[in-house]
Amino acid sequence: MEKILTFPDQSAMVLSIRAKAMLFHDPRSVELLRQVERIARSDATTLIIGETGTGKELVARHLHEQSGRRGPFVAVNCGAFSETLIDAELFGHEVGAFTGATQARAGWFEEANGGTLFLDEIGDLSPALQVKLLRVLQERQVVRLGARRPVALNVRLVAATNVDLHKAIDAGRFRSDLYYRLGVATVQLPPLSERAGDILPLARHFIGVYSDKLSCGKVSLSAAASAALLSYPWPGNIRELENVMHYALIVCSGSVIEAEDLKLSGIAHRRPALPARPSIDDAAAAEGDLQQLAVLLSRMMEAEHPDLFDSVEATLVRTAFHSCYRNQVQTARVLGISRNILRTQLKRYGLIGFEDGANARVPHAELLQ
Repeated sequence: MEKILTFPDQSAMVLSIRAKAMLFHDPRSVELLRQVERIARSDATTLIIGETGTGKELVARHLHEQSGRRGPFVAVNCGAFSETLIDAELFGHEVGAFTGATQARAGWFEEANGGTLFLDEIGDLSPALQVKLLRVLQERQVVRLGARRPVALNVRLVAATNVDLHKAIDAGRFRSDLYYRLGVATVQLPPLSERAGDILPLARHFIGVYSDKLSCGKVSLSAAASAALLSYPWPGNIRELENVMHYALIVCSGSVIEAEDLKLSGIAHRRPALPARPSIDDAAAAEGDLQQLAVLLSRMMEAEHPDLFDSVEATLVRTAFHSCYRNQVQTARVLGISRNILRTQLKRYGLIGFEDGANARVPHAELLQ
């Protein structure tokens, strides 16, 4: 029988961009589940790598549930907070540690004592916080801001990222020693397009969830709709599939969802697929393009082009953003940077407003008390 993972409280997720269900029906998914449950039995720090919407937090929760740990599961999005705020939130603070600190507060490491701390978007941590996190992992204790006495920890750390940390290390944005500390055990989540056997069972799951909410009765998929779902590349992964099925239930006229009820013409559907491994000819062409770019930059420097660095950076960001149809996740992946860094650049160059980047997920309210 297929295994399905869901969040314990679906009603609390309305602002989330996460996958809300993960199903293990495809043979690749079944093997993934076995790997996750083997890792769960250890206390190894675990790094989960996968695209947005593939179910990283659901896997982290399953690791915790299968580990036998009696403490809480605490989820934190590292990309949702400023550097100063996340420092105090992660490690805690004492009275007077900073302006506004009128009372002492335990950080998330202490809140998760005896349980599991899940750090999502770990690649967004600043270099200073990476050093502190490395020290916590090495010493198994934390020191609150404004305090001198360390607090012993019994916390299993699970981290997740949707960026290539190897590229981040090469670019000097992520510490290699922290990467190896985090990746004692590594779980690679394949995109939904590579787990075709999960698509229709997940679609039927979401039909059941939203049929109840919309009072639609029993609704099924036509053969044409099923074929359309299987042929679509699902760049938004499980989260996109959920949205597609929700919309289909709203617009379908009967008890059967037809292919025309599926909103599959999204921006990423028009994006050409990137080759998994470039050929020698592709590599040579790319090298030639870089040489031409170097020549152009040399000319601009000789002409004493004003604000050259900012101009080149702005052109790069704008070109990538528009080439990806203003999709922030795809743009960040193309540029090899985190979404948090990209949002800063997009705001800087007026490509998005400050409110557009404010919908990042925050930890559950009950974990902040």
